[in-house]
Order: sequence, then structure tokens, then C-alpha cells
Amino acid sequence: MFDTSFFKKTLLIASVAFLYSCDKDYNSIGDGLLGDNHFGLEKSSFDVIGYNQKTGPVQSNNLAVNPLGIYDTDGFGSTTANFVTQVALETVNPVIGKNPVIESVVLTIPYFSTLKSTDTNGDSTYTLDSIYGPDNAKLKLSVFESGYFIRNLDPDTGLKESQKYYTDQNAMFEAVKASMRLNNSLDVGQNDLFRFSADQYRYTEMVDGKETIKREAPAVRLDLDKGFFKTKIMDAVASNKLVSNDVFKDYFRGLYFKVEKSGANPSGLAMLDFKKAKITINYKEDTSDTDPTRVAKTIVLKLIGNTVSLREHTSNAVYANAISSAAVNTVLGDEKLYLKGGDGSLAILELFGKDLYGVDGKTGAPNGVADQLDLIRANKWLINEASLVVRLDATASANDKKANRVYLYDFNNNKPVSDYFYDNSTAAGNGKSAKFLFGGILNQQNPADSYYKISLTNHIRSLVKNTDSTNVKLGLAITESIAVATSNSLKTPTTKISKVPTASVMSPQGAIVHGSRAVDPKNKLKLEIYYTKSN
Repeated sequence: MFDTSFFKKTLLIASVAFLYSCDKDYNSIGDGLLGDNHFGLEKSSFDVIGYNQKTGPVQSNNLAVNPLGIYDTDGFGSTTANFVTQVALETVNPVIGKNPVIESVVLTIPYFSTLKSTDTNGDSTYTLDSIYGPDNAKLKLSVFESGYFIRNLDPDTGLKESQKYYTDQNAMFEAVKASMRLNNSLDVGQNDLFRFSADQYRYTEMVDGKETIKREAPAVRLDLDKGFFKTKIMDAVASNKLVSNDVFKDYFRGLYFKVEKSGANPSGLAMLDFKKAKITINYKEDTSDTDPTRVAKTIVLKLIGNTVSLREHTSNAVYANAISSAAVNTVLGDEKLYLKGGDGSLAILELFGKDLYGVDGKTGAPNGVADQLDLIRANKWLINEASLVVRLDATASANDKKANRVYLYDFNNNKPVSDYFYDNSTAAGNGKSAKFLFGGILNQQNPADSYYKISLTNHIRSLVKNTDSTNVKLGLAITESIAVATSNSLKTPTTKISKVPTASVMSPQGAIVHGSRAVDPKNKLKLEIYYTKSN
């Protein structure tokens, strides 16, 4: 008799193996799943009107991750990313004994890193993620006490709305620094010649009376000024400045991280999760009045609370001209589209232009048919698959690191298109490639023809089926995290644009892609539809 249990198990294993094989290559993930086998289906490609849109300064407080450093690119210019954050006590109202003496104050900010290997001695090697710039990049890094109180609520709205801070407010925080440079170690690798290092941190510690080697994953590690923290923290206990974090945050208003060029050295930038950072004050105090033994203790400060990502971007001439209002062609679209994170730029896309390109390469439309969408509706197409194909301009910024992902959204309403919500796919081991069916992940298996492909099947189906639905404009932007689908406000909104995707604000990256008027027709921005004609 046939063993159905065995059959089911075999089918399950085969299915898992198949899905795993689809997920092995990051660059092609999701691309094949959007459909390669279209037997019996017909295909039409539609040109898409796409043009550049400059954003300008944008709200940048309380982002999930933040850049720190200087990123120089051929395609866009140079971005300097500073950062300011509030600080909170891990344990409020600490009790400090007699004769406390600080031995060290250490700031640690973990990198996004991956363990590669561990040898027989227990030493490990790591690779760092989200680091931009050459391997020999160096920065002049300075950490100061911030003198600016970052508010929760906006007094101009009667404290009814959250306070917004913007990318262009660096000068405001710079002007009120409240201390000298805190990372003033004689080790210039911690300040004037700072670099992002993948090296494992090794140190010794006494465990049960025995000296033991300890190891930690790579992180920014800075020795901070002991005298400052003696006065600012230890001495402030007596005046009740550490009694609660509300009191403490007004007293110690946070840290301001400033980066500058380090001489003639090339620069670099890292994406960091400052919420996982901490300052550890290591000190010793007397055990009691009668016991001369000194006891080791710590006070830990967490870099949590309100934050602001501060950017200063110097555009090169080509980029500045391309996104200027005088150069943008909102009727026929632009030759190249410049997608730049932070206070950069995005592209506005219009599907089914009125009688511009026709269907299947035929110019014009029948009498009484207003545009391509009406023609599809009239012919009662059954949409099997639709996707936007955006080709990377491989020569425009050949030496720059290419953005891994772009995000397509409903520009009119500042929300994701429906295909975003239909996709609950995840990719094991790589959170950045979640929602891979929705797509937008760079496919660069052929470097000369790299492209982003984004699913619009449900969006197009809805437009075709619901004749009263609005053919909204779409926005195309860089994204740091596909999981973040909210929007941030522009400092100076216009009638055309008032918000941009939050995940685009987070990212320091950019991508130059071919637009509507690409020189080579095969590179044009395309909407590809596979369909079945209704009988």
C-alpha cells in the first residue's frame, strides 16, 4: 500500500530545498520569483515617465540607525554625517561610597558585524556591514557634551505634536557644545586618525583570582576624559542630578559626535545603532571605614532618548544641475534619475502616459480611448504579472558602491503600494532582503546590465479592475530598511512634495539609474506586463 506519510515528508523536504536554493544569491533573490515561465501569456512593455525631485533638508530625529562619517562619491559629491543623542542612566540614583576614584571611562558603539571564523586560541575574525569608503579611510572624530536640550514636544503647536529636527541643523548643535573634546586620548587612533576597524577586542580580566583573556565583537571604543565624568557624574550625585532620568537628561543634555577630514587621508562612513551604545564608568571605592580593601564598581550610561542625524552635503556640478528645477522635465521625463538618501533626491514616476507611447510599440490610441490604461481596460486584460524594471547606469558612478535596494511607493499618499503589503516573505540570515517578492533588490549578475525589479502586479490589477481608481504617481527612493514604510517631513514642503520615506532619510547611499529618455532605448524605464486576453 502507498505510504502517504512518506510522500508528504518527501514533498516537504523538496519544497524547503527549493526555497532555500532560491534564497542563496542575494543579488538575484526574488528576481526569478517574479516570473520567468510565462507559457501562453502575452507581454507588453510600457515606457514610464520618470523625473527627478530634490528633497532638501528633511526631518531626521529618532531614526532607527544613523550614519557617522564622511562619504565621498563620484556620482553625487560628499556627505558629512554628524550625530547628537541624549544619554540616560542605566540605573538611576546610584549610591557611591567613600573615596571613589575613576579608573576608566569607555564609550562603546557596536558595529553591524558578521563572525567569519574562530581559531583554536579563541580569536575570531569578523566582517563589517554598512561601511562606506576605502579600507584605509580615516577621520578626525570628536565627541563633546551637547548643550542643546532635544525636546519631545513642539511648543509652537501647544505641545500637541512631536518636535521635529532636521538634517541641516548641525550649526545649531555645534554652537552650543558644552565641553572640550572628551575623546582626548594620546592614542590618535581614537580621535585624529580614527578608523572603522573589524578587529576583535581582546582584554584581560581577573576571574576567581586568575587572569583571563576576554574577547568582544568589533565596536567603536573610545576612552573618554576621566576628569569630566568625575565632575559631571560622580560629584553630581550629592546634588540629586541623578535621581531620575528626567532630571538627568536636563542636566546632562547628551553627546554631540562631530567628524572632519583627517588631513589628506581618504574618508569613510559607517551606519551605527547608537541605541546599543553605552558609556561605562569604571571606578573603585572604599569597602567601609574600617576595611582598607577597595571594591570595583561601575556606572553605565546608555545612549538612548531623542537623537538627530545631521548632514552636510556638497553636491558635484553634474548632480546639482540634474536635480535643479530648470533641468527637470516633468512632461517627457529625465534621461537619468538620481536617487540619493538623506537630504538628497528621489524620482517621481507616472504610469500610462496619455497617448505618448501607445501599446506594443504602436503610436496613438483608438478614438475615445484616453490613454494606455483605458485601452487595457477596454481589451479586458487579465493581469498575470506586472513589474517595474529600473536599469542602473553603470558608467555614471563606476567607482561608487551601488545601493543594494530601492523602494517604490504611492507618492500621492506617502504610503506603500499594495504589493508591499501582499509580500510577507523573509530571507533567513539577511534582514535587508526581506520582502524579496516585492523586490527592489539590485541584480548585478551582469555588471554591464544591472537592474532593480519591483513587483506591481496587485497595483496594476487594481487599476485595471477598478475603473474609478486613481492612477497615482509613484515615488522611487533609496531605502536603508524595507521594513520601515513611514515618511518624514521636509523642512520646506512644497505643493509638489512634503514628505519622503523615512528609510531613505536614514541611508547615505545613492544610485544613478536610466530614466524615460535614456540614450539607449533598451535602458529606458519600463513597466512590463504579462497578461491573458479575456474571451
